[in-house]
Amino acid sequence: MQWIRKKVGHEKIILVHAGGCIFNDQGEILLQRRGDCNMWGFPGGALELGETPEMAAVREVKEETGLDVKVGKLIGVYTDTDAICPNGDKYQSVCIAYELSVIGGELYCDNSETLELKYFPINYTPELFCKQHEEMLEDIKSIL
Repeated sequence: MQWIRKKVGHEKIILVHAGGCIFNDQGEILLQRRGDCNMWGFPGGALELGETPEMAAVREVKEETGLDVKVGKLIGVYTDTDAICPNGDKYQSVCIAYELSVIGGELYCDNSETLELKYFPINYTPELFCKQHEEMLEDIKSIL
């Protein structure tokens, strides 16, 4: 991502993100308090060249939570045409969200991307950092 920004500066680009929703045995959803904005959201991140959305979701969740996951059903695809990063970078975001099942690993957050990880009851979540994650949460509630 940095090499793209070196070429285009803060100009608008399209970014594709993948991630999703992890439930615990009590039916609570896992949220990540993000290091870039200190707000909550679902784990996930940008695709790298050569990755499928499913591969990116697995990689990003591992990096951000320590959990190994298996990709399940598609929850939805969400777009924000006018997103802006805290540093002023502009982009159009396409977020692809999946149901994710934990198959291994241990929950941890020891990097700057993730400040905290916590399971929340689905009807009692904190404010999420972007409208795409809010829309995803509403879709998850509607399919339960």
